[in-house]
Amino acid sequence: MEQYEPDQLSPARLAAVRRGLRNGRASLSRRSLLRASTGGALALGGLGTLSACGIPAAKNTAGVSSEDHSAKEKRINFSNWTEYMDVDDSEKRHPTLDTFAERTGIKVKYTEDINDNVEFFGKLKPQLAAGQDTGRDLICVTDWLAARLIRFGWVQKLDASNLPHAYANLSQQFRTPDWDPGRAYSYPWTGIPTVIAYNKKALDGVEVTSLSDMLDNPKLKGRIAFLSEMRDSIGMTLLDLGKDPAKFTDDDFDAAIARLQKAVDKGQIRRFTGNDYTSDLTKGDLAACVAWAGDVVQLKADSPDIDFVIPDSGYMISSDNLLVPNKARHKANAERLIDYYYEPRPAAQLAAYINYVCPVDGVKAELAKIDKSAADNPLIIPDAAMAGASHAFRSLSAKEETAYEEKFAKLTGA
Repeated sequence: MEQYEPDQLSPARLAAVRRGLRNGRASLSRRSLLRASTGGALALGGLGTLSACGIPAAKNTAGVSSEDHSAKEKRINFSNWTEYMDVDDSEKRHPTLDTFAERTGIKVKYTEDINDNVEFFGKLKPQLAAGQDTGRDLICVTDWLAARLIRFGWVQKLDASNLPHAYANLSQQFRTPDWDPGRAYSYPWTGIPTVIAYNKKALDGVEVTSLSDMLDNPKLKGRIAFLSEMRDSIGMTLLDLGKDPAKFTDDDFDAAIARLQKAVDKGQIRRFTGNDYTSDLTKGDLAACVAWAGDVVQLKADSPDIDFVIPDSGYMISSDNLLVPNKARHKANAERLIDYYYEPRPAAQLAAYINYVCPVDGVKAELAKIDKSAADNPLIIPDAAMAGASHAFRSLSAKEETAYEEKFAKLTGA
């Protein structure tokens, strides 16, 4: 198990954090492209915590549990991202959580207190490093942070006997991440595809089916954008170069940087963006861009000019994942909630609301009863070909992450 050491963030990694807070996935709500998130200010306030050296090195706390109080204390404390749970028309109640509570007698204290992965890690790590209860039984974080928590031994191994639906219904696409093969410690909440989005009117007949089309066609000069998230933009570029993002080398990474640098130097790439590409794409200021599928679903619903393409080389996918922290008081209750969301009906209700890839097999028929267009949308329910075209960015060591972020920051001018 990797030992946690308190560390200063390098300038490049701090820049990456600030990029994410300004305009990454955390900067806008998961449901609305128009409503600003409050996460930026909160997260920036937490940067000091991330860099602090006053936190002691972690104790040997790998997989540490406390006495499980689930049988006597019928409750769960669940931390999640904003706009990442179904709501009723009043926007005050969560129907799937209400159904779970009625069925099990377990009350869920649901808190939308995750605005950014790095900021949330800063909240938890003092307690986790000290082997203390975080006050949370279930958390939802993106794959790279989930990998880090598992490496440090700060989350508990799940009891498969409490997860029959999750074990049976987890999509093959998400079963074997390199950071948690077999899903011993985590289950995905949603998948997050990165694709090419385009404005048909702005393209005016120009064909875009690959990153090379975007990077090399002079008719698109100054009218394309890439994401400010390193794993997404570099991952898509690696695929275009014929490299596997799950197995790439330092030389492969440098080749991807060079490919994008060439496009920057000749003015082909307009800029590196977060969610703010959505406005430029809709207006036609951008003809095409690397984009997050959840945004594309919303944009397509609002504009007939917006569409997407999956390159023949494939596309990148990440995931947000459910984990039980060390010392959680209600582990078995948390496992029951994880398992509940792998039943087709609640999984369909959730997918209909949040519009990201549903990681639950067998959900399409249930989703069609709620929203047929969502059930038929490969960005929400991938078919076998779509799922097979997805690729995950491999786990990085701390040394690799620092080096790669420095190179990417230089490329983007961050």
